[in-house]
Amino acid sequence: MRACEASADGRVYARRMQRNDDRSLASRVHQAAHLTGTFRLRSGVTSNEYFDKYRFESDPQLLGDLADAMAGLIPPGTEALAGLELGGVPLATALSLRTGLPALFVRKEAKAYGTCQLAEGGEIAGRRLTIIEDVVTSGGQVVTSTQQLRDLGAMVDTAVCVIDRQSGGTTNLQAAAIELRSLLTLEQLKSS
Repeated sequence: MRACEASADGRVYARRMQRNDDRSLASRVHQAAHLTGTFRLRSGVTSNEYFDKYRFESDPQLLGDLADAMAGLIPPGTEALAGLELGGVPLATALSLRTGLPALFVRKEAKAYGTCQLAEGGEIAGRRLTIIEDVVTSGGQVVTSTQQLRDLGAMVDTAVCVIDRQSGGTTNLQAAAIELRSLLTLEQLKSS
């Protein structure tokens, strides 16, 4: 549900209204994104269930509600949000709008053309970044991207995600000195 109000200069802004239903955020994510079948995950593992992040990231109400809930997971001292390609980008953008922190968009590898940068949107060196990711399974991409950002001079010690699939990601990130803060776990989604 949305309501609109006009600003003094006549522009119209959407204002988020509290939902009238009693569904939890976990059940809304589960309903929007949970698929069953046979899926090969980035980690190489085959799973009989999959959370299609694009289904919760493309719903403006749900994306906004996720950003509202995730904002409290951003550690103090964060100077910019580093959204990982591709699923972390809309989340970082929505979080940026909620927190006022700038968003950076981190590629899996630097482009070979144009700016030839690993991350777009601002400076990396000397800044404290928080990684933003959609779903963490083994944490492989978070570890890889964090190391690349550290090699470019960033300080990174925290990753925030919507879903922790509880498949070793937390342990793998801890081994790389990265704290994982998840909004939801697979267990929470299954019980929603």
